[in-house]
Amino acid sequence: MIKAVIFDLDGVIVSTDEYHYQAWKQISDAEGIPFDREANERLRGVSRMESLELILEKASKRYTEEQKLALAERKNVIYRELLNRLSKTDILPGVMKLITALQERHVLTAIGSSSKNTPVILNKIGLENVFDAVVDGNDIKNSKPDPEVFLLAAERLRISPEDCIVVEDAEAGIAAARAAGMKTVGVGAAAGLSGLTVAALSLEGVSVQKII
Repeated sequence: MIKAVIFDLDGVIVSTDEYHYQAWKQISDAEGIPFDREANERLRGVSRMESLELILEKASKRYTEEQKLALAERKNVIYRELLNRLSKTDILPGVMKLITALQERHVLTAIGSSSKNTPVILNKIGLENVFDAVVDGNDIKNSKPDPEVFLLAAERLRISPEDCIVVEDAEAGIAAARAAGMKTVGVGAAAGLSGLTVAALSLEGVSVQKII
């Protein structure tokens, strides 16, 4: 029986993909590194530093750890400036209807995100006090596909992993959920993956009955 639903943030609750792309594009262009939307797809569900490492694979020079940290920080400054544009109107379709239905059935909800900007994003869209637990990049050492973020969310909810279901839009997130022993809902880009418990283009196509 499902007792808790753990949501990824970006691409599930709200989409900041374009902001990530714009920020990484600015960094890449300034460094003379090829970067386009296809390359950006490789960054889904992974941490900032891991994303940078993927981008630097195409760099014509080597970077020191200090230089990498500086690039990552520059990207985050740009990204956080772009986040100021967010508001409640950016919550993706179907999100609030599903969360309300889960709460009515006393099913716990949590956020499990690799992003260290999760508190800022939740505040901007007015959902900072909605979830029973929030675990983000500030709480974990290993980003997805490592299951740490979802296992910690289950621990904070005091729910066994097998009684949790994860909503994800990235392959790395689905892999992390499976590694945690949790059921999976794949939306967006993850909807085409095999072995999902539920698959839908967005949360508009996910009813509470399908999940629990």
